[in-house]
Amino acid sequence: KYKFSNKLISFNKFNSKKKMQTIIKYLKEGNSIAVVSDAGLPGICDPGEDLVKESKLNNIDIICVPGPSAFLTALVCSGFETSKFKFEGFFPKKIKERKKLLLEIQSNKNTTIIYESPHRLLNTLNELKEYCGGDRELQVFRELTKKYEESIGRNIDEVIKNLKDREILGEFTIVIKGIEIKENPKFNEGYLKKELQELINAGLTLSAASKYLAKRED
Repeated sequence: KYKFSNKLISFNKFNSKKKMQTIIKYLKEGNSIAVVSDAGLPGICDPGEDLVKESKLNNIDIICVPGPSAFLTALVCSGFETSKFKFEGFFPKKIKERKKLLLEIQSNKNTTIIYESPHRLLNTLNELKEYCGGDRELQVFRELTKKYEESIGRNIDEVIKNLKDREILGEFTIVIKGIEIKENPKFNEGYLKKELQELINAGLTLSAASKYLAKRED
């Protein structure tokens, strides 16, 4: 909602286009408004983003007063890697875009954070299980920064089990731990070069030593 002429007016995805120019006109006349929200930080996955963009195009100053943000709160509460992460916003609805993102998450070494609606949550979790396996570490947060805030599960299987027999209500944030890639010494370039030189020193030709190592790695 937006404080407008000392009154609160609603500004959401259903009416934002209709009210946008009225608000911009009010601001250009030298007035100010305060963007407030009852669910997280305004401007994150809501029409506030478009209002900020339009305001900047009209040379209107923007001042941000930091407030609670669901995806940052979930990231901190997850215990997963926080120095490198990717926030994807709401999980895409189109099948092609969903598959693309699922493939990225499958091999992503960094933490991934997504929003999901209650009626699509279980479907998304089952898709994540299909691509990432049920033991992939994942946490689901419900109603963050609100009265009924809740943290659910430690991996995909556990979250699905927790949710399948209950009514799913509220706003959900999913935090997915990145995969751990452990370097295998036999594929380490420096290690292979050292072994190659040792075989040559032992009397093998470069060709013979290379073939021996290639066959062993297979």
